[in-house]
Order: sequence, then C-alpha cells, then structure tokens
Amino acid sequence: MLAKSLRDYLDHNKIKYLTITHSRAFTAQEVAECAHIPGSILAKTVMVEIDGQMAMAVVPANHRVRLDDLRGLIHTNDVRLMREDEFRRQFPDCEVGAIPPFGNLYDIPVFVSPELADVGDLAFNAGSHTETIKMRWADFERLVNPRVAKFAT
Repeated sequence: MLAKSLRDYLDHNKIKYLTITHSRAFTAQEVAECAHIPGSILAKTVMVEIDGQMAMAVVPANHRVRLDDLRGLIHTNDVRLMREDEFRRQFPDCEVGAIPPFGNLYDIPVFVSPELADVGDLAFNAGSHTETIKMRWADFERLVNPRVAKFAT
C-alpha cells in the first residue's frame, strides 16, 4: 500500500503522479522490470549514516553508491551504509526496503545523483514492494530540495 505520509504530502501539494501497481519485487532492478520502467529513471533509496546522522543517498536503480565520493562531497570520513534494523522504525508507514526518497517527510537530508535530475521523470518505491510512483523530476526537486551531486557509479 502507498505510504500514507507520501500520498497525503503529494495530494496536499497538488502534485500529478502515477501509481504503478506491480507484482512483489524487492531489488531496484526487479521493481523496474515489474513496473515496466527503465532502471535509469527508477530512484533507489540507500540509507547512509553521515557523522552519526541518517541520510538518504538516491541513485538510479542501475547504479551503486560510492561511499568514497560521498565522503569527499561531505568532507568527512564518517560515512557508512546503514543496516535495515537501524532505520526501519524511522519509516513506520513503509515496508522495509521500499522507502521513498522523500527524506523531508522524515527530517532526513537527501542526496541525489545527477543522472536522476537529467531524466525528466522519476519513479520510486512508494512505501511498499508492490507500488511505484512516477512523477516529474521538477516536482520532486521542488518538494524535497535534495542536494544533487555525483556519488554513484
């Protein structure tokens, strides 16, 4: 089911979006395949810890987060991937592994790979393993105000 906080936020801001229902999928590549969307526009949310604080690193489904690049961007060596058990309580309306890249709803900073900013449309997990949202990048950028930077390969 679509995360309530996300649905309410998008509807409140009168954002046009498409909800794509698909068979249960767990990896970003599986989601892209099941939803019939290119991996290049599917945003994968990777939870990281930066200087002891939770953050979202958002990359295309067919990319990986480069922690060394993120460390250089933030100017700290204290950057690591988080385990699911460390952040699952932060997202009570989302299934584990299906977190949408809307850190602003949870008071979490969001870093986005520029490859996603260049595609026009953006798709992402909508809080469940069976629903994906597709919307305009411009709307996402306006609502989330992410930091766009290169940290993916």
